[in-house]
Amino acid sequence: MSHTAARRLPAARHRRVSTTRHHQHRAAFFFLLPGCALFTLCVIYPIVSSISLSFYNWDGMTPKTFAGLANYVELFQSDTFYTALKNNLIWLGLFLLAPPLGLLFALYLNQHLRGMRVVKSLFFAPFVLSGVVVGLVFSWFYDPTFGLLRLIVGRGIPVLGDPHTVTFGIIFAALWPQTPFCMILYLTGLTGINPEVVEAARMEGAKGLRLLWHVILPQLRPATFMAVVLTVIGALRSFDLIAVMSGGGPFDSSTVLAYFMYDQAIKYYREGYSAAIAVVLFAIMLVYIVFHLRRMLREER
Repeated sequence: MSHTAARRLPAARHRRVSTTRHHQHRAAFFFLLPGCALFTLCVIYPIVSSISLSFYNWDGMTPKTFAGLANYVELFQSDTFYTALKNNLIWLGLFLLAPPLGLLFALYLNQHLRGMRVVKSLFFAPFVLSGVVVGLVFSWFYDPTFGLLRLIVGRGIPVLGDPHTVTFGIIFAALWPQTPFCMILYLTGLTGINPEVVEAARMEGAKGLRLLWHVILPQLRPATFMAVVLTVIGALRSFDLIAVMSGGGPFDSSTVLAYFMYDQAIKYYREGYSAAIAVVLFAIMLVYIVFHLRRMLREER
């Protein structure tokens, strides 16, 4: 082989590799294009549209009028906004009971016993119910005249009629379907645990809480991450149970940002003001999501 031919071989190989990479990048682009277009249409555009709308006064029918920061100024001066924000924080704190409760049930159900599949189905049943059904069930449960709570306690307690107890009653109802959801996440994680690691830890004398804390929980970190993130997002966007069980009352004592936004847009036709509430709620969620994404990327590195 001549010296010229020897130099042509690497060049030809480089051209083939470059052509192959070009085809792969083009194929990847066409595969990603439908998803990116759908994401832009259903996520990016509504976000940009809501931010733009928050600077206008609009009732949904007449032409928009530019209001500048007036909607935000009114929002931050509203007592209902701070009540809704406080309730969202209460939701966030108490709703985070779902992951540890789900882990507890998952550890109990992760046993090879006869009839355990039936028990798992019973535990998982609340999650497949819609929020409206759950709200109606617990509204009957709390009813002070004929509810099951009256039979248990011995007297009627107006849980949904008392401004001091209504939020806690709704959160308790929301935990009923959320806990089985976290339980399923942990059950899925438990099936992927390496049994050899657990057996080696037992041979070293680890058992009980030490085995759970040092061996099992570290292997359940992905399931814990998903359970916590989805639970927090669910707490921040809570709406359906509040709409069914209390309508934000009494006296707006149980309203949250999502319901406050709906109330202003649907009942009072204040689309711009409602968009301002949506932007604030989105900003709160965005801070939390960015924080957890940075933490996840740092752990992967």
